[in-house]
Amino acid sequence: MMKIHKDLLCCCLDLTLLYLSLPIFNLISLAATSNDYISSDKFLLNCGSSESSSFNGKDWTGDVGSSYLPSDYRTTSSLSNSIASNPSVPKIPYLSARIFHTQFTYTFPVTPGNKFIRLYFYSVPYYDSSLNPSDACFSVVIAGGFTLLDNFRPSATAYALKSDYFSKDFSINIKEKKLNVTFIPSLMASSALAFVNGIEIFSLPLNLYIPKGNASVRFIGQKDPFLILDEIAFEMLYRVNVQKDIEGSVSNIFGYWLDDSNYIFGPIAGMSVYTDIGYIISTYNFLNYTAPKELYETARTMGSSDAFNVNHNLTWIFSVDSGFNYFLRLHFCEISSQVIKVNQRVFKVYINNQIAENSLDLIALTGAPYVAMYIDYITKVSEKGEIRLDLHPNTDSKPKYANAILNGIEIMKLSNTNKSLAAHIQMINNTEKMNEKARTKKIINGIVVGCAILGFCLVSFIAFKLSRRFNLVSPTIHQSHTRNNARANLLSWALSDHCRQFSLVEIKVATNNFDEDMVLGSGGFGKVYKGFIDDGITKVAVKRGNPKSHQGVREFQNEIELLAKFQHMHVVSLKGYCQEGVEMILIYEYMAHGTLCDHLYKSRNPPLPWNLRLKICIGAARGLHYLHTGVKYSIIHRDVKTANILLNEEWVAKIADFGLSRVGPTTASCEHVYTEVKGTFGYLDPEYYRHRKLTDKSDVYSFGVVLFEVLCGRPAVKHVISIVDDEDHERASLAEWALHCYRNGTIDRMIDHHLRGKIAPQCLTVFVDVAVKCLAETGSKRPSMSDVLSNLELALQLQEIDAVDMDCSSL
Repeated sequence: MMKIHKDLLCCCLDLTLLYLSLPIFNLISLAATSNDYISSDKFLLNCGSSESSSFNGKDWTGDVGSSYLPSDYRTTSSLSNSIASNPSVPKIPYLSARIFHTQFTYTFPVTPGNKFIRLYFYSVPYYDSSLNPSDACFSVVIAGGFTLLDNFRPSATAYALKSDYFSKDFSINIKEKKLNVTFIPSLMASSALAFVNGIEIFSLPLNLYIPKGNASVRFIGQKDPFLILDEIAFEMLYRVNVQKDIEGSVSNIFGYWLDDSNYIFGPIAGMSVYTDIGYIISTYNFLNYTAPKELYETARTMGSSDAFNVNHNLTWIFSVDSGFNYFLRLHFCEISSQVIKVNQRVFKVYINNQIAENSLDLIALTGAPYVAMYIDYITKVSEKGEIRLDLHPNTDSKPKYANAILNGIEIMKLSNTNKSLAAHIQMINNTEKMNEKARTKKIINGIVVGCAILGFCLVSFIAFKLSRRFNLVSPTIHQSHTRNNARANLLSWALSDHCRQFSLVEIKVATNNFDEDMVLGSGGFGKVYKGFIDDGITKVAVKRGNPKSHQGVREFQNEIELLAKFQHMHVVSLKGYCQEGVEMILIYEYMAHGTLCDHLYKSRNPPLPWNLRLKICIGAARGLHYLHTGVKYSIIHRDVKTANILLNEEWVAKIADFGLSRVGPTTASCEHVYTEVKGTFGYLDPEYYRHRKLTDKSDVYSFGVVLFEVLCGRPAVKHVISIVDDEDHERASLAEWALHCYRNGTIDRMIDHHLRGKIAPQCLTVFVDVAVKCLAETGSKRPSMSDVLSNLELALQLQEIDAVDMDCSSL
């Protein structure tokens, strides 16, 4: 340890000379240490209020009678208080609003320079006013001709964020001594209005994101770099703290950084690492404006298995508007005590599937570990409304570790040539849209009544046309969720015989308007609520889709079409569904004991006895066996895990969540289907992941992981790091650890301590043997679900025989 500290000290002494030789767009400026930037302008306006008050450490001024309002503000605007039923909503600035029915301008005296502008919105009904959140549709422009928002609907953003209150952040270089912020109600509807709850403005260092001298930044996918001029405006979209921790643990002058686990995509969630070493070097300019030191004390790596890492990526996906250039700032700091030399960790960085860094070695760039740095990039998003960031090990130089590391991410939208930050897609007025739908529905009903056969044909045709016509959504809504609503509306008419369609009103009544106290859990699709239908008689589970989820229309439709056809005691029953607007909701039979994983680890539930665990495994195996052999074509679940095995009041296990399921091979000559890799990290069949060949044996592999979860009482993946080099040390991957213990004859060390001494030896042998066979590297060497089921039933018999023998011996 003393040698490491000595090496670090020597490296740090040469840092200044090293940084002077590096590209300005690649590293934090460490040569000049000026952290005392003071904002020349600072405004905190509580709109619609006549009082000045302090909240959350900030002093807010009411805008009533202030010099920032135009002289005719009493006739061109009104003010009102929100109906704040949610005690979690900050009182300032959200409890009051200024409402505009015509164009309205705030004017702020400022010094020329870079300004941060934050607009606060609370999209709820208001007292003593005509403000209906659904009527709010407006644009916001500022001095210099920049358009911040265009035909903006706060209600749509609130819906997408699942939060009635939110803010929009911008950074703009102001050339004059005044800053005009103008709100313009949309001309698309006579009832359109504008409103704002609060305005925050303060000065920023000019070179915070614009390099000195208008220096260029790497433009991904382009030969020439991107020149960031001071006439470009930024919309600040994401500040992400790359660690698996509680959101809000890192903050700077802009507020809290988001938790990156909400944006992790694919089978690898990586592994959180942190350091409390206390001397991370981050002496760059404008400390509180760039990134706090706490950001660099945590990071996410790919995990501890080099063999696994070389075949995978660590991926984040962020939803953005298409048609814009985006500024990405990636924050790095090598904080592992094991990585202190060059060529120990080298990795690639991809942005939207294009190479950004081919061989990034942080030690080679900084000269030492524990040195904060960032790298800036520009990327263009032309079609698909997302930014994808991938990290992958580069093994060309044979580094010591096949791994990658990242500490933080910032993403900002750049204004286009029209000085606009507003998305090109516009949303038509909700009221007009709903009225037109209502008129169309009446026409359709009349046709159906008049002529049933002809009406059926016309309904299908009109529904298709309407779904195409109204597939215009606000860019603030997660577009992958809403883009294909038409497909969800075209569910087979035959489903009505097997699966009930609920209205959104019925669902809200059943769940007490999606009361948080009714939440049973959450998953990749969204939250699951307890509900009561049929006048409160029947208890159900209501799964509500999250617009920001990576699972959307296709998974929703897939779940309905498959589950409506299944009738098996070990497959969860679908009671119905609801699809209105962007709402996608599934209604299942209620499973009183929740998921299997709820009873294995991280739970206050009492540990399950071994006999019951065996019966649950047998039930789940029967459900999977039915899917593989009991229908016309085999169904491959593709996401078998303990979280998708539900338990009813009598502890009967049922397979659930068919959003990712696929129909297997439809001909005898074909043994697999090629498909995009989907599933859950820790359960994924390695053969499927490498070659994209999906078979029913992929489910068998996942079920093998489930069996070891049941035996060990621990999750499939543990996000932990250990520096202990012990062959029996518990590993991050349960499958890897189980095979290791099996080969070494140490399975007894991984058994749940609640079960030790309670499992019959012969039962344990049969159970472990079949679980290990499930984890075979190739599908051809794995047993069928029929064989798995037979072995589990045998294991239960052996356990029960052993119990009888023990009872007899005690007589």
